[in-house]
Amino acid sequence: MSSNLDLVRSIYADWERGNFRSTEWADPEIEFVSVSPLETPRAKGLSEMASFVRDVFSQIADWSEVAEEYTELDANRVLVLNRFSGRGRASGVTPPPARAARVFEIHNATDTRLTLYPDGDRALTDLGRAPEGKATDQSD
Repeated sequence: MSSNLDLVRSIYADWERGNFRSTEWADPEIEFVSVSPLETPRAKGLSEMASFVRDVFSQIADWSEVAEEYTELDANRVLVLNRFSGRGRASGVTPPPARAARVFEIHNATDTRLTLYPDGDRALTDLGRAPEGKATDQSD
């Protein structure tokens, strides 16, 4: 197992216990991107990333995130397919757990870019890896 994979597994070990406070793994100038169908919020640096996460947690209670699969994409990137769940603070609605993905880009033992995909299939498509049971469109 590579050191990058070890690092990402340790990050998820904290997250799975509900500890989202540690940022030792992140580069101080980390680029944080959340890919969504409506908008793609970006943050640069630890304070902007923390602000984004605080905003999400202000809207969602009982957040849970569990890794299901780790894949080393190349020497610097690790893909994690995961399930997350939570309950809307205002609505009280608890949707079914969703399949998501995270791509960690690691240089010099710190994460320099973290891309969040709320849709795991979208991540696989963007990375040129067809979701299981689906073909990748090869047309340009």
